[in-house]
Amino acid sequence: MSSLIAVGFKDEFVADEVILELRKLQREHLVDLEDAAIVIRNSEGKVRIKQTQELTTSGALSGGFWGLLLGFIFFNPLLGWAIGALAGAVSGSLIDFGIDDNFIREVGSTIEPGTSAIFVLVRRATADKVLEDLSRFEGKVLKTSLSNEDEAKLQAVLTKA
Repeated sequence: MSSLIAVGFKDEFVADEVILELRKLQREHLVDLEDAAIVIRNSEGKVRIKQTQELTTSGALSGGFWGLLLGFIFFNPLLGWAIGALAGAVSGSLIDFGIDDNFIREVGSTIEPGTSAIFVLVRRATADKVLEDLSRFEGKVLKTSLSNEDEAKLQAVLTKA
């Protein structure tokens, strides 16, 4: 079962740094992320969400490939590619898995202007090594599905920074 963790930061750019660090840890097989997103609330108070998995683009590419393949079979590859790309883009934009966008917007609207937050859905992690790496970032746990004990450990590490 995956754990949801949302952490807020005092700067608009810290969440980007944290996601880069988590990707590095994922390459080292220390953390397995199912999904991640960043929310930024600029100084005017406008909320912007950055998804780490862009489903519309990948759907269009996949649909375009399969449409082109079917187009070759039925002797009209250009039409097949266009229809496949359109169908893939539409299905990619309609499919939402992982962290709910409405939840991200809801929590994102509660953070202060000029700050950011990161939302991660973690399948598994080597907690001691991941926490050690994340200890250089100062943040505040906003929401989590962790146990109270694990949430307290995470907040202690983020406060120590």
